[in-house]
Amino acid sequence: MARTPKITNQQILEAAREVFFQKGFSGSTLEIAQRAGISEASIFKRFTTKEDLFFAAMGIPDTPPWVNELEGLCGKGDLKQNLVHICLQILEFYRDIFPRIMMLRSRGKALPEMRGQNAKPIRDLKILMSFLEFEMNQGRLRPCDPQTLAHVIMGALMNYVMLEQIPPLEALPIDLLAAEAHTSALTSLTAIALVENLVETVWQGIAPHPKS
Repeated sequence: MARTPKITNQQILEAAREVFFQKGFSGSTLEIAQRAGISEASIFKRFTTKEDLFFAAMGIPDTPPWVNELEGLCGKGDLKQNLVHICLQILEFYRDIFPRIMMLRSRGKALPEMRGQNAKPIRDLKILMSFLEFEMNQGRLRPCDPQTLAHVIMGALMNYVMLEQIPPLEALPIDLLAAEAHTSALTSLTAIALVENLVETVWQGIAPHPKS
């Protein structure tokens, strides 16, 4: 008796990506399972929730790469340069995922609910806020409201990336490939200059008081 071919996680994600791009988050896990040639129960043995499956299929990691780097920078090195580095990492992260999300939105596709305290954007904001608060407690930043500061930094970076996704009028309608091509056409120097200017501007208000 021939053995049933083993379906890999990548095959499940490819099937999920096809369904989600067609129907958004409203696409059913049953349809994904049928497309992948497995049972629906098999999906939930590998992915805890439908949300987990969606984000994995869209290439959105549960923990952004910049978060892992942030943990190793707490209280270490040149804080101003650390902020430039982390802001660049955050910028690249959102550059990577925004085209997919905006493409789905532009086609009227449903997305997972991203509200509440456990939503990924809120969680990311809190992580940056905690980092800034830690540096304030270490005396490496002037005391201020860390939540407001995190909003200023994150908001500026997300706004920059969102504006990048707006294509020339002749490029409409936009699809995923067009969005990514449009983003990559913008020079990295522009992003670096934006981040350096952002940190420099913010730094003027948060630099630690000089020691007497």
